[in-house]
Amino acid sequence: MISIDLALKYTPLPISVQRKEVEDAQALYEQIVNSLKSGTSELIELTCEKQTEKKVAVMSDQISAVILSQKDGSAAAGRVPGFFALADAE
Repeated sequence: MISIDLALKYTPLPISVQRKEVEDAQALYEQIVNSLKSGTSELIELTCEKQTEKKVAVMSDQISAVILSQKDGSAAAGRVPGFFALADAE
C-alpha cells in the first residue's frame, strides 16, 4: 500500500490517502504537485483505495507539503508520517 500524505497550513495532523499501485500513487502525487506549481487555488478531491468510504476535498493553496511513502507491515502502528525519524542513542 502506498500512502500520499498532505501537510496542511495551520493543521498539525496530515491528511492521508492510500493507493494499491505505485503508478496510481505517483500519478496522484504528480497531480498534487502540478496544482501547487500552478499558483492558483483549486479544489482537490481525494479518495482512498484502502478505506473506500474515505473522501476528502482540500484547497490547493492550503497544502504546504505532499509526501509519497510505502506503507508496509514493519512500520510501527500509529506513527505519524514524516521525512525523518529520530532514533534513541544507546
